[in-house]
Amino acid sequence: MLLVLLLLPMCWAVEVKRPRGVSLTNHHFYDESKPFTCLDGSASVPFDQVNDDYCDCKDGSDEPGTAACPNGSFHCTNTGYKPLYISSRWVNDGVCDCCDGTDEYNSGIVCENTCKEKGRKERETLQQMAEVTREGFRLKKILIEDWKKAREEKQKKLIELQAGKKSLEDQVELLRTLKEEAEKPEKEAKDQHRKLWEEQLAASKAQREQELATSAFQELDDDMDGAVSVAELQTHPELDTDGDGALSEGEAQTLLGGDTQTDAASFSDRIWAAIRDKYRSEVLPTDPPSPSAPDLTEPKEEQPPVPSQPAEEEDDEEEEETEEEEEGEEGEEEDSQETPPPVVPPQTASPTEEDKMPPYDEQTQAFINAAQKARNKFEEAERSLKDVEESIRNLEQEISFDFGPNGEFAYLYSQCYELTTNEYVYRLCPFKLVSQKPKLGGSPTSLGTWGSWAGPDHDKFSAMKYEQGTGCWQGPNRSTTVRLLCGKETVVTSTTEPSRCEYLMELMTPAACPEPPPELPAEGNHDEL
Repeated sequence: MLLVLLLLPMCWAVEVKRPRGVSLTNHHFYDESKPFTCLDGSASVPFDQVNDDYCDCKDGSDEPGTAACPNGSFHCTNTGYKPLYISSRWVNDGVCDCCDGTDEYNSGIVCENTCKEKGRKERETLQQMAEVTREGFRLKKILIEDWKKAREEKQKKLIELQAGKKSLEDQVELLRTLKEEAEKPEKEAKDQHRKLWEEQLAASKAQREQELATSAFQELDDDMDGAVSVAELQTHPELDTDGDGALSEGEAQTLLGGDTQTDAASFSDRIWAAIRDKYRSEVLPTDPPSPSAPDLTEPKEEQPPVPSQPAEEEDDEEEEETEEEEEGEEGEEEDSQETPPPVVPPQTASPTEEDKMPPYDEQTQAFINAAQKARNKFEEAERSLKDVEESIRNLEQEISFDFGPNGEFAYLYSQCYELTTNEYVYRLCPFKLVSQKPKLGGSPTSLGTWGSWAGPDHDKFSAMKYEQGTGCWQGPNRSTTVRLLCGKETVVTSTTEPSRCEYLMELMTPAACPEPPPELPAEGNHDEL
């Protein structure tokens, strides 16, 4: 259409006689020398009934220049601009529909002929579009050449990486073997170190338990005859087994394994483990000095002198004090006989430095250092191999990607473009994703990830489809169609939401520019045929 419109001004105007409202392409149907046959073939009428303001044909073709047939069409010649068909009902309705005013030939309205001015503006617009197309296509050819070169470089890089990958794989396997060889003596030395420490720990623990058992046996052996009897065991009611608060003779004998007494060896081997958790030592803990006790080294404050009393009064007071002291001593003796001393549980060995595994000896540490060095080298080589494998995957994906018929869209692969509206910032990363983010801040919402080319069959690369975005509330996942338009620059020009959760974005790019028609020589302005 662009070529036809640019050719129009070059054509010489030739007047072809035809009825009013008939186009040049249909003028041969209207031969005044013979009857007129309706274009739909429904009837034939004498030619003088054409444009007689009476509708004879069902398709209205006999009245192309009047408003007699509501389904007829009037052709605006619009010399200097684009020809146009309008409904016959608009003929002579007092409104200028044709830019040349030919539709209002009998309405009394004088229409200004604006076709030449419209044609001029149209040609300017078309020329600008043609210029954009030409420049865009020039840039497109550069993009195609750039991709060819870049693709060749990437293929070379891919071959190099694939060759380097084999070398790295061999290196990783070698370092894996060295690492495993270095870890064997390390493990043996560490296991031996731990074993010795655990043996020492077990021996130390057994010794502490033996000491506790010996101490308990000595406390229980009240008569120090070298044996603990049932009666001696009964002095510890905390060992009660039936919950009545007292250790009966039967319960005590049961604890002694059915015997009436036990010696120190049997006590340690059999009895101590059964009573250990309940047993409370008779040894009183040493109380620390009270913080409120006065320091004897500090000088006492001087007390005011007490006035002397008569001798008789002093004697009476001394006798009363002596009686009170005797009563107090008797009370203390009774209390000491009635109230048993508090019992203290056996002190379990608290974790000490010996419970912590000691540092490795020099030889073991040397094995550890050697193994760690081997591990570091292996892990570094393994990371390098993973990086190379990732680079190979990325290159293979990029090289095999469908970037258009000649790879013209490849330059978009690593780019992102944004469009800011009153509410959102839209972001398009071609072949990856589309997102929107509130303009005033907030987390982005996915409008879809790359799906496929989505243009019609004859123009597949005119649109992109991005799918499976963030789900709408009680609705489908968001998706976006990106329409590609020809332009000298790459820019997102608009974003709309034609239907709920389905977005339409327009991206202007030189890669979408078609090959323009050849430029025609300028020979002045001419009217339409």
